[in-house]
Amino acid sequence: MQSVSVVLQLAGAVALLLFGLRLVRDGATEAFGMRLKMALGLGTRTGPRAFVSGLLATLGLQSSTATALMTASFVERDVITGRKAQIVLLGANVGTALTAWIVSAGLEALVPFLLLTGYVLRRQVRVAYSGAGLALMGIGLMLLSLTLLGQATAPLRGSEAMAAFLSLLNNAWPVAMLFAAALAALCSSSLAVVMLILTLGMEPGLTVALVLGANLGGALPPVLATLRSDPSARRVTVGNLIVRSVGCLVMLPLAGFAGQAVSQLPLPPTGLAVEVHLAFNLLLAVAIWPFSGVISRVVEWMLPDAEKMEEAGTQWLDEEALETPALALAGASREALAIGDIVERMMVQTHTAFRKNDAAPLAEVSVLEDRVDRLQQEVKVYLSRLGREAGEADRRRAINILDYVINLEHVGDIIDKGLGPEVRKKIGLGLRFSEEGYRELSGMFVMTLENIKVAQTIFMTGDRDLAKQLMEVKVDIRKMERQSAQRHFMRLQDGDAASLQTSSLHLDMLRDLKRVNAHVVSVAHPILDEEGLLVESRLKAV
Repeated sequence: MQSVSVVLQLAGAVALLLFGLRLVRDGATEAFGMRLKMALGLGTRTGPRAFVSGLLATLGLQSSTATALMTASFVERDVITGRKAQIVLLGANVGTALTAWIVSAGLEALVPFLLLTGYVLRRQVRVAYSGAGLALMGIGLMLLSLTLLGQATAPLRGSEAMAAFLSLLNNAWPVAMLFAAALAALCSSSLAVVMLILTLGMEPGLTVALVLGANLGGALPPVLATLRSDPSARRVTVGNLIVRSVGCLVMLPLAGFAGQAVSQLPLPPTGLAVEVHLAFNLLLAVAIWPFSGVISRVVEWMLPDAEKMEEAGTQWLDEEALETPALALAGASREALAIGDIVERMMVQTHTAFRKNDAAPLAEVSVLEDRVDRLQQEVKVYLSRLGREAGEADRRRAINILDYVINLEHVGDIIDKGLGPEVRKKIGLGLRFSEEGYRELSGMFVMTLENIKVAQTIFMTGDRDLAKQLMEVKVDIRKMERQSAQRHFMRLQDGDAASLQTSSLHLDMLRDLKRVNAHVVSVAHPILDEEGLLVESRLKAV
């Protein structure tokens, strides 16, 4: 009976740790998600920046898996190169190890303060404060879970059965590594397994073998999450798995020596498991960084780009479904999402041309714009023929679909007739933005791409919280556009030569990106209007 109690206490402590991690990730995403994504998208122009971006994003999200998936999505949209993505994930791995080091640094006394502060902030209206409060509560629960883990494993440390089991593992390091890898993959967290290893108190060699397994298992969830993604996205996560696998295979025979060496280092007393976790990822980053380009090319050879079939017309508009409004609306919704994907591709190609100073990607934009025009016209005609059986709710949904595809068509026009020619002008005349101006415009591009992806999700799910966040981002976009224009005029006053040459182009691109976001954000209007969360005018009441 006592053994059952110990197992339940241990499982509960691990569950609390995972729940705390989830709260930190959700809170950081809610409060700083767009900023973290922008930092990750913009912070990869050099190798050191890419490494630091991955490290900071993981410290903020408390999840190297989340950082890996964000990085993979950026690679899929050609915002980050494959080589820089591998460096980002090296930073993410170090970020996870630093998280373990911070959490195990004896901060349990702060738990009441973190929980109380988090609760107060969580009750605030502003999303930034509310999200920060949720993250603080998650950190408090993580620290509390470590205390519970220590209490739950205390009986195990003196158990003869546990001693026998650990002795078996100590004589079979490969089995120990695979056992820890399976646990980490099951928990979707290498941090949770490292914290568990920390509380058990084992031989140095076995500790190293288990920590290696936790690192190996932590690389599996991103691979599984991107199985259905584009090959470019899968290359990022598979590359990270290969890097960690090679590192684990090289270090496993040296586990005994490594454990003794790390235990003798003059480090703060956080525990051998945490110290090994940090040392391994630092060494891996130093060793792999120079070969990140080679790894990227090898993975590209392993996972080549798939042949893309171009669709001539609509895919989901079934004529026979018109007499059944629910089926017809479902098909029209799927077609609208397909149009959104095309518009996102147009923005990706325009951003690529802007970033690489190469007009070649723009050739696809005009072709895609013609397809957007044709598909949105077909959706409009299709919905106009909806059967008379359609009720009030069906008609409202049809209007929302029409609004969305019309806004997507406007976005396509702005990209094709506004941003595209502006990027061509920059390239054709050999114009160069100032460093600050280029960073501001790139930030607007990255934010716009993220907003398109979020808008697609909102259209598909009708999520009210996401709709509110997107509306708040619209305010951020407006502020960014105004502040960027003001800084641009300040550079003009200072006589910045690059700003003088690109003045009208900079302002035109800002205006067009703002217009794109205004059309994208409109997907949230029907959802918030039904909830009574929109006002008719932005004028202050007097």
